[in-house]
Amino acid sequence: MLRIQSDKIKLEVIKEKKGLLGIGATVFYAATPNVVLVTEGKMFLENILQSLEVDCRMEARTKNDGQELSYLVESDENALLIGRDGRTLRSLQYLLRNYLNTFVDGHLVITLDIGNYFENHKRQLEILATKTAKEVARTRIAVKLDPMNAYDRRIVHTKLSEWRDVTTESEGEGENRALVIKPKK
Repeated sequence: MLRIQSDKIKLEVIKEKKGLLGIGATVFYAATPNVVLVTEGKMFLENILQSLEVDCRMEARTKNDGQELSYLVESDENALLIGRDGRTLRSLQYLLRNYLNTFVDGHLVITLDIGNYFENHKRQLEILATKTAKEVARTRIAVKLDPMNAYDRRIVHTKLSEWRDVTTESEGEGENRALVIKPKK
């Protein structure tokens, strides 16, 4: 059961069964959220940030007919909102994604970035991947990178997927899962 305020629901009669003299009549309604998701997400984030007493500037965009929503937040407290290794940022994104997905039947793609952290982090990972791949291709010796989360490993895998000289493979379990860049045989 969704807990949505009544002013944010649109009711539409989809089927009516008439009873004898009105007795036993049944009406079926379709309830759909009546919200602008990008605005709802912005208000949700603003409420969280206000409770943390953080002033910020926020930009929100939609793509793919509203199925992809992205939010960019800028603040003097970026480090606090990003957290160690982006953990706080990922948690905020998780909360935002779950909240907005309660308004739709399908699945929305939600991204939240604070101070361009994800963009800069991705660029750094791609530089590391390229530099390490060149070394592996030159020396023909495999290199194991430090443990990474699944998102970071996917960035490196994707960056090196087109390389002819090297291949990537994940090793380990849980938080110790790391990427190994190996020469192709």
